[in-house]
Amino acid sequence: MQSILVLIAAPDSGAIDQALVSRLQHEVQGEARWLAPGEAVEFPALGSVAEESIRAMLADRPVDIALVPAKGRRKRLLIADMDSTMIGQECIDELGILAGVGDRIRDITARAMRGELDFEAALRERVGLMRGLPRQALATVLSDRITFTPGGRTLIQTMRAHGSYTALVSGGFVEFTGFVTEHLGFHEHRANELLWHDERLTGEVREPMLGRDAKVLALHELSARLGLTAADAIAVGDGANDIPMLAAAGMGVALHAKPKVREAAPIRIDHGDLTALLYLQGYTREEFVE
Repeated sequence: MQSILVLIAAPDSGAIDQALVSRLQHEVQGEARWLAPGEAVEFPALGSVAEESIRAMLADRPVDIALVPAKGRRKRLLIADMDSTMIGQECIDELGILAGVGDRIRDITARAMRGELDFEAALRERVGLMRGLPRQALATVLSDRITFTPGGRTLIQTMRAHGSYTALVSGGFVEFTGFVTEHLGFHEHRANELLWHDERLTGEVREPMLGRDAKVLALHELSARLGLTAADAIAVGDGANDIPMLAAAGMGVALHAKPKVREAAPIRIDHGDLTALLYLQGYTREEFVE
């Protein structure tokens, strides 16, 4: 099967120049197609491509490399993680700071995202540490502590404009996924629900919890509902609980991910922003919907 070799540079780095492209054309014996001058370029890759030798050639440049199948490249479903993927924060860590237990919660989060702890147990423990936190803390985090990952809105709006369905699925909380969905334009969102009493956190999450398997289950459920298969989907995430989803999707992308996830994911993006997912699908900069 024919594959496509895609190179994506860190935004505004200009790390992909014509001299590099000429060298790569000789290496892969194929003509280059610019997706965005200086930022993204692709080559047809017939047969085997010495991907490791190309990585070595680019070791001193902020450039990501991916080999993707040419067939079925443009995906019709996007499943995205939220924390540290569509936004720059782990929302539970931000709540923990306001609850006065930030360091303890941050440590548990980091270990869970590295795959060192059971996801469900770690979530219950962290929420339990925040018992009594006033509901107003949610509004404070949303207004003062959330930043969006560059390229997110462009990714969602471009895929929507080309007929794809987009879903935000998180092991976090619906108050945050609803906010991110409205801001970026996802079709739907799924997450856990915190429990409150007298406007204070009870320290519990509504059961059944959306745990480690929730994202891959959402991938299969949404694919079936839309008359698609998992091969028609692109998925993106950064933590250990994203690995099953990334493995099951037709195109699974680890974005600025933890080491365990980078090793397990079919594709990793270490330098690009969320628009890298569009380049992987063959979109040109001119096709982006800003």
